[in-house]
Amino acid sequence: MLACLASVVNAWRDSGSEEPNVAVLSVAFVVLAILAVLFGTLTAVIRDDTLEIRFGPGPIRKRFSLRDIESCQAVRNHWYWGWGIRLTPHGWLYNVSGLDAVEIRMKTGKKYRIGTDVPRKLETAILESLRTVGT
Repeated sequence: MLACLASVVNAWRDSGSEEPNVAVLSVAFVVLAILAVLFGTLTAVIRDDTLEIRFGPGPIRKRFSLRDIESCQAVRNHWYWGWGIRLTPHGWLYNVSGLDAVEIRMKTGKKYRIGTDVPRKLETAILESLRTVGT
């Protein structure tokens, strides 16, 4: 988001105009506000036999069947992997802040990392759910 704002400011400076283009700045502000709402939080919920993660109010989400998860463990991400949804050397990363995450390994071999402020708590919740689904 900061990169988007910096690009708008640089474009305004490069235009040679002394006054900012209010329309461009307004559009940039609206886009940044929407992105902040959509990607401002990441929630992980375990219901029945599904682990669901969702950004913001929920239109951007991913579901994992607990039956397809082989294992999970708390991990630490590199700072340069950033935030948002991105592909890393350890699979897809879903993150909004910080470096802590829980890596889930699927039975297919695919791996995903879910960013969290409470990695041990999420790891424990997933492991307990895996035990109850497996019985």
